[in-house]
Amino acid sequence: MEPLAEPDALTPDSLLEQGLAVLRDLLGPDWKVTVQPASQEVRSTRRRLDVMIQVKADGDSVFTQVMVDLRSRVSPRLVDEQLLPKLELLRQVSNYTNLLVIAPWITPRVRRLLQDYNIGYIDLTGNVSLRVSRPAIAIYAQGTSRAPRSRATRSSRTTLAGAKAARLVRILTDVTPPYRATDLARVTGLSLPYVSRLVEALEEQRLIRRDGRVITQVDWPDLLRLRAEHYDLLRHNSYVGMVAPNGIDAVLKALPAMLTEHSEWIALTGSYAARAVAPLAVGGQLMLYHPASAPRLPDEIGDELGLLRVDKGADVLLLRAHDPVVFERTVDRGGVRHVALSQIVLDCLSGPGRMPAEGEAVLSYMQGNTKEWRADRLPT
Repeated sequence: MEPLAEPDALTPDSLLEQGLAVLRDLLGPDWKVTVQPASQEVRSTRRRLDVMIQVKADGDSVFTQVMVDLRSRVSPRLVDEQLLPKLELLRQVSNYTNLLVIAPWITPRVRRLLQDYNIGYIDLTGNVSLRVSRPAIAIYAQGTSRAPRSRATRSSRTTLAGAKAARLVRILTDVTPPYRATDLARVTGLSLPYVSRLVEALEEQRLIRRDGRVITQVDWPDLLRLRAEHYDLLRHNSYVGMVAPNGIDAVLKALPAMLTEHSEWIALTGSYAARAVAPLAVGGQLMLYHPASAPRLPDEIGDELGLLRVDKGADVLLLRAHDPVVFERTVDRGGVRHVALSQIVLDCLSGPGRMPAEGEAVLSYMQGNTKEWRADRLPT
């Protein structure tokens, strides 16, 4: 297949051509994908954004019609407000006409939405989903999970990257609405213009719902997942690797006594913190946050816990917190300070190895026990 053009340079015709090339490659040579002739009215328009195609196997009289919706960008709001009404209209006309979205790139969240509504999609990085009952077609392929560089740069005005976004994500998760952007700015210490811009972006993504200016709903599970896509636990928090000569259990037993004297110093996160509420596996590295303001603190912590610095094979990581928000709403479990469940999820979803699975397990626990961890109102 020819190299893909840069997304910003794509015309509707080239987007259609490249998207159908992806489909034809996946179906193979025994299938035909034919663009149906457009009406005179459609041909007279300057931009062709909806195209009807026919898909059939060679030698078979059975075919399916698919309406292709060409988009430069697909958001959850667009799915709700435009694609779903279009799908409902198609279903009224014919149960055998399917809807397929072709775009340069489609985010993981939007792909999940489209799958839920049985709307097919193709993006030019190789993410594909198409299910047709007659003739039987079932295609699912995974391409790039992160936006190509050109699209990431273009959409970087308001994202969930950075410490400021982390503060807002944490408060939106940890506290039940209603509240306004002004309330969030006051509690987080962020500027109102920044909070307002990010709230608008989250509403576009259908991660929050508003009634006027009041936030009334937060899709906090997907909000945490999306924030984790912009966060890397071991890249955003510099760390010192250490080994526990007497084993991790000895370190865990020593922590309560240490924290009695230095309660503000460290907080447990990662696999061992996740295991306290959602046991999924054993082992893993013990991860402890410490404040960024004390560069010699890792050695002091290591001395008190009997740890030794190592370059490789560490079973304890002392993480220098990228922002004080990681210490917000910590909880005491058996004398050990644990980060909040929302922070555990963010750290695990963005961590190495099996940690993302542990993050999902904690997320499931949170969904079934919201009254145990989610505050009813913002702090005064």
